[in-house]
Amino acid sequence: MKIVFGPTYDKLGTCLLTFLVVMLPACGGGSGGAGGGAAATGGVGETSVTVSRIAGSSSVASTDATGTAASFNYIHGATAFGGYLYVTDVNNHNIRRIAIATGVVSTFAGTTGIAGATDAIGTAASFTLPAGITNDGTNLYVTEWGNNKIRKIVIATGVVTTLAGSGTTGAVDATGVAASFNYPSGIAIVGANLYVVDQKNHKIRKIEIASGVVTTLAGSGTAGAVDNTGTAASFSSPYDIATDGSNLYVADTTNHKIRKIVIASGVVTTLAGSGSYGSNDATGIAATFASPAGIVFDGANLYVAEWNNHKIRKIVISTGDVTTLAGSGTSGAADATGAAASFFLPQGIASDGSNLYVMDKGNHKIRKVGIIGGVVSTLAGSELGFSVDATGTAATFFYPAGMVSDGSNLYVADGFNHKIRKIVIATGVVTTLAGSGAYGSADGTGPAATFAYPAGLAVNGGDLYVADTSNHKIRKIVIASGAVTTLAGSGTAGAVNATGAAASFNYPRGLSSDGTNLYVADTDSHKIRKIVISTGDVTTLAGSGIAGAVDAIISTAASFNYPAGLAIEGTNLYVADSASHKIRKIVIASGVVTTIAGSGTAGSVNATGTSASFLGPGGITSDGTNLYVTDQGNHKIRKIVLASGVVSTWAGTGSAGVVDGTGATASFFYPSGISAVGSSLYVTESGGHTLRKIQ
Repeated sequence: MKIVFGPTYDKLGTCLLTFLVVMLPACGGGSGGAGGGAAATGGVGETSVTVSRIAGSSSVASTDATGTAASFNYIHGATAFGGYLYVTDVNNHNIRRIAIATGVVSTFAGTTGIAGATDAIGTAASFTLPAGITNDGTNLYVTEWGNNKIRKIVIATGVVTTLAGSGTTGAVDATGVAASFNYPSGIAIVGANLYVVDQKNHKIRKIEIASGVVTTLAGSGTAGAVDNTGTAASFSSPYDIATDGSNLYVADTTNHKIRKIVIASGVVTTLAGSGSYGSNDATGIAATFASPAGIVFDGANLYVAEWNNHKIRKIVISTGDVTTLAGSGTSGAADATGAAASFFLPQGIASDGSNLYVMDKGNHKIRKVGIIGGVVSTLAGSELGFSVDATGTAATFFYPAGMVSDGSNLYVADGFNHKIRKIVIATGVVTTLAGSGAYGSADGTGPAATFAYPAGLAVNGGDLYVADTSNHKIRKIVIASGAVTTLAGSGTAGAVNATGAAASFNYPRGLSSDGTNLYVADTDSHKIRKIVISTGDVTTLAGSGIAGAVDAIISTAASFNYPAGLAIEGTNLYVADSASHKIRKIVIASGVVTTIAGSGTAGSVNATGTSASFLGPGGITSDGTNLYVTDQGNHKIRKIVLASGVVSTWAGTGSAGVVDGTGATASFFYPSGISAVGSSLYVTESGGHTLRKIQ
């Protein structure tokens, strides 16, 4: 949110974050912890395995309707023009249009539920995780997390073209498709230019609309919080951007600041925010924010959607005075006035001059906030995610992430519910093992404990270990009692090797255990960490800490790019290296790192070893002969034969959906965690809010 999931789970927490999908690298995730049993290994192929749903009520939603009868799936950006609000519906891969006066919702562009990069007209075009959006009165401009592109849509005709971005991750200044971005997010227009928040490059980029020429306006490319000029300044995972015509204002998310850039000179200063995580209303740097995500200008003031405070804040530009316009600070969906209203992870924000329109991500709603008075109402959308304990499909989850089994039960990290859920395999009965449902970091028993976007899980004996992603901690749950304690992690993002609470992690996501040690995919540190269970001693097993995909003999010379899921098989640890689109192998005794599958280019090619391709692999498990991988961006389950490296598709059509069926006729919606139990595989679906069984 991080996103990490802030974003994900996410880089916003976030995420995310990512996550929800692996392109939001802190979201989702999976684990191949001990006690998983073995999956079928015979001559079973993708045409004969059967996919069914064992728990969870699917909330795959993209309904065009009026008001609360309409539905969305992870709304992010918004822009207002001509009586309409145009919204990026991220996980539906489309652009939705809402008539402000009536609340009527329609799909404007993009093939719903199918990721792609096709330039075409309206719903014949395709996007992959559209994020930011703005308009110049004639065209819409859209940033894409998944394609790393900037797309243009002619409002009158719906014609979609690519303005800039090669589609390959990078930070190249060039013209049009020769340029490259890394997770472009917010976007704003000033005159003949677009300004783009290039989130994972920690930069603000400029695009000349007429020519497509891309340059860097500000940001060194290294995460930091330095006020300076142009590329001498630094940001840390900035998320959104707004303008008053002369200046740009940046929601510098993981710095918890609002930054100002003078367009003419590139001079960067801090307008508001001390850099400490908090919710203090004050002036300038005396104020505090908690993961500011969306930002908009209304002619005199800035309005900020705060992910982790669940608030809408107001900044008077002339004075830097920060106040709270709406939101209680506690997650919820109450329509009311000012602090009596509640939001759940508000993210994008737009204005028509009289009202603010808030992308209330956690509630899957578009909320309307009166600038004068702060009255909050729901314009469109319905709540999808819940946390109902019941049997089978009567139970509900909210972006379930990692999963592991002890042979008789499944344990699920119910990410956006901040809970750990238990499913009895024989009966399908779902209960809550630990977590109150509130975002927090409290140790306690059962519902007295709190988590923050938990992701990876591992079982060791009678204990369950949790990668508590946005708390930057590894938690322990005694399964018999539900007692939750913290094994390791200070709670502050970092990569310090030490013991217990003196150590630090940076959005840990995947977990696996060999019975003596835990292995942690420390996602945003780009490292694989090791924890001695008996002592809590934390060391680095592999990874330089610099994002990359370098294989090496010396473990700390190797590099990973947002590693997600982990699985142990024999003396080796296998890593779903999400942003490098590869499956990596670490020899535990020596730390030697190699690539066993994946070319490093996003795709869905079945082949051998590095000739194959993946799109954001997340969860991973082993049956002793094969690896099974949740290929999140491709909505597939892939199989890798360990002896040969041959990669095939085990199940999934490649299109987003929650359809039960056989092999390639079944569909998934961002499969995340995966575990092998007996002759079956169990899969959590972040997008589908369900648990699936493959046998």
